[in-house]
Amino acid sequence: MESNMILSTATTTNFKADALSDDQLKTAAPSIFANGPMTGLSSRYTFVPTTEIVAGLRAKDWLPVDVEQQRVRTATRFGFQKHLIRFRRADQMQTLDEWNAELVLTNSHDAGCAYLLEVGIYRRLCANGLVAGGDSFEAIRFRHACLKADEVVQGSYRILEYLPRVGAQIDRFRNRPLDSREALAFAGRALALRYDAPNQAPIQPETLLAPRRLEDESNDLWTVFNRVGEHLICGGLTDHRRDRASRLRTMRSLRGIDSKLTLNRALWSLAEQTANGSN
Repeated sequence: MESNMILSTATTTNFKADALSDDQLKTAAPSIFANGPMTGLSSRYTFVPTTEIVAGLRAKDWLPVDVEQQRVRTATRFGFQKHLIRFRRADQMQTLDEWNAELVLTNSHDAGCAYLLEVGIYRRLCANGLVAGGDSFEAIRFRHACLKADEVVQGSYRILEYLPRVGAQIDRFRNRPLDSREALAFAGRALALRYDAPNQAPIQPETLLAPRRLEDESNDLWTVFNRVGEHLICGGLTDHRRDRASRLRTMRSLRGIDSKLTLNRALWSLAEQTANGSN
């Protein structure tokens, strides 16, 4: 049965965005500013500075608003590791809508990943930085082989073509009510995306349905999708159960770029399946 508990009554965040300067990007993710690839890579690897992509996107009115870089354990990878930058259109920087479409750029200079452009969604109420995946929004990949910076920048136009479909899909989610059985089934399948077996999960699926704020009490698919996703990524949930050592079982937050992206894409696919009636 779905919990009626409100986890928090915190006020909503300000949706107006501030563009990040190069100094701010460098402080948060020095790997963006690598002057060359990590030592030891194949001669076929084409180094394209992320800074060139950022400059090219800025020229096309995509402004960076959020950034992070991967944590690494080996010193040789530091300064070349995976980094993620979220961009917003210049004409959308001061809007106060419930959500805003964004461009998500992922890259590394250690051959750890290709240049990747994806559709992002920022939801004001919970400050969720979502990634739209599934069948509707395919990521655009650029291999580090004979790559030119302009090719990635031009790829942003393909992301722009997706944007009208983002609103249409969100409207589908918003207009799909979930009864208690369907909401619990969605939460159960979502929990399985993060934990391979039920006994590995520190909470029960119904705990994922508890809203953190009054505005998230609705049971339409869009709202359920967002509050479940926020819980799975931000963590901090507990059923007040204890493990064999009598320690309180609490769901931890996800911190890695890969783990958050993978979960985001899978959750979007799950929401699409539910909207299509295949849940």
